[in-house]
Amino acid sequence: MDRSRVIELLDRWIAEAAPDEGHRWVQEKQEEIAGGAPNRVFYTSFSAVPRYTGKADLDLSAADREAAEEARAGWRPGDWSVDQAGRSRLVLSLPSEDRDAYLSTLDRVFTHADMNESVALYQTLPVLPYPKAHRARAAEGLRTNITAVFNAVALHNPYPAEQFDDGAWNQMVLKAVFVGSPLYAIQGIDRRANAELARMLVDYAHERWAADRSVTPELWRPVGPFAEGAMLDDLERVITAGTPAEQQAAALALAQSPTDRAATILDAHPELRDAVQRGALTWGRLAREAMDAADHAVENAA
Repeated sequence: MDRSRVIELLDRWIAEAAPDEGHRWVQEKQEEIAGGAPNRVFYTSFSAVPRYTGKADLDLSAADREAAEEARAGWRPGDWSVDQAGRSRLVLSLPSEDRDAYLSTLDRVFTHADMNESVALYQTLPVLPYPKAHRARAAEGLRTNITAVFNAVALHNPYPAEQFDDGAWNQMVLKAVFVGSPLYAIQGIDRRANAELARMLVDYAHERWAADRSVTPELWRPVGPFAEGAMLDDLERVITAGTPAEQQAAALALAQSPTDRAATILDAHPELRDAVQRGALTWGRLAREAMDAADHAVENAA
């Protein structure tokens, strides 16, 4: 990671999105904090950021997003607001040479943060020094009942895939399904798939079905590579009697299964099989269609 480039980008985006006075205020505070100002200066400034910067979206260009990726692989601040960027910038101004003192300061601000402050802090995780030291704090963010805070950890964030063990990772993915957060927005969702997660997701599907409830088609994405035995019975049920989106997800999962039986089930649905084989049906396309449907529903509701 090029942290100096991360800081450079944040400075530019804040200058573009914040009022001139707000930008100058952030610059003054980051200089004070970097210069060793008392911790109370950091705490009060961190809380005060929105009063000076406002809360406008950063509205990043494609070039900005590419620059973010180059500065830190997986860093995706494309949906951030200017106050979130300002808070991240102040956090990155904290002197970090003394590891214990630095982590103590972070721990205090995490402990006393409100919802919006927590979101900004968790979004900043992938660009902080001492990444391994933040694992417990990140896992704590996943236990919250506030979806916005959970999503700040789980979605569009490379930190969990890089730092969580399988136990924490699996709980995060399962909770994402439970609260309705999109799995396509979880970085590393395919790379970190594992047999225990597949079992947990299938068990959850059974619970939902027993209550006559549906499950998101994305649930089958981490299941496919480990689908065998009774899991194939479930996928056969879905591809035969599910909604169109569920059938497509089952086809994709079956195509990922290493078993001969999965291929046989998929062969019974040649249109779906062929769509998968020629690349017309992918998890990415299924996700885009789901996003389009959600946007359409919002427009109709308005």
